[in-house]
Amino acid sequence: MQMTQNFVASLVLGFALVSATAAWASGGGTLKPSNANIADVQSLQNGAKLYFNYCSGCHSLKFMRYSRIAEDLQLSEAQVMQNLNFTGANFGELVPGSMHADDGKAWFGAAPPDLSLMARAKGVDYIYNYLKSFYLDASRPLGWNNTVFPNASMPNVLWELQGVQTAKFKPATGDHEAEFEHFEVHQAGSLSSKEFDEVARDIANFLQYASEPAVFQRTSIGIWVLLFLSVFTLLAYFLKHEYWKDVH
Repeated sequence: MQMTQNFVASLVLGFALVSATAAWASGGGTLKPSNANIADVQSLQNGAKLYFNYCSGCHSLKFMRYSRIAEDLQLSEAQVMQNLNFTGANFGELVPGSMHADDGKAWFGAAPPDLSLMARAKGVDYIYNYLKSFYLDASRPLGWNNTVFPNASMPNVLWELQGVQTAKFKPATGDHEAEFEHFEVHQAGSLSSKEFDEVARDIANFLQYASEPAVFQRTSIGIWVLLFLSVFTLLAYFLKHEYWKDVH
C-alpha cells in the first residue's frame, strides 16, 4: 500500500514538473544538452557520491536499494555502506531521505520530493540545467531562485562548488515579463565552470540511472535476443531452402 502511494505521489509530482517545464520552454528557455552517458560507470559513481553527500539529506530514492546501486555501479558493500549510506539503513533496504517530511514542509514550505522518477519525468537535461541555474534573489525566503524552475523552494546546496551567481534580466515591457539574459559571477566557487559542469552532469546521470536501473540488464539481454534472432533467421533460411529445393 505504501509503495503504491509513493508511486502515485511520484507520478503526480512528475506531471506537475512537466507542466512547469512546458511553461518555462514557452517563455523562451532552452535546455543545454547535458551529454550524460548512462554507460559511463565512472560518471555514475561520481554522481552517486555527489548525490548522497549533497542531495540525500533532503531527498529520497524510494525505489532504489543500496544493494542494487552497489551491483550496477560496480561498488562493494563496504564502499556503499561507508560512503553512501548516512541513514543507518541496511544494505538491502530502500534509500530513504534523512529529513522528515514534516520538517521539510516547515522549513521549505513543501516536503522535498522523492527523486526516484525525476529523470524520467523531467529528462536528464532538465536536471543538469536546473542544478546550474541557481542565483541570488533577496525576495525569496531562502535567498535563492532558479531560472529553470522559478520560485523553487530548494536552496543551492552546491554553491560552495559552483560559487554564487546573480541573474541579469531584460526589463519588463508592456505585456512581456522580464526575460533572463545571463548570469554574472558574484563569488567564485571551489571549482571552475568546466569542473562544475561535470558535477551537474554526473548527478543528472546518476538520477537518470536511478529512474530506470534495469537499463543495464535490458541492454545485455537485448544483445542475446539479437544474436538468437540472427541464428534463428539463418536456420529458417536454410530450412526453407531445403524444404523447397525439389519444388519447381
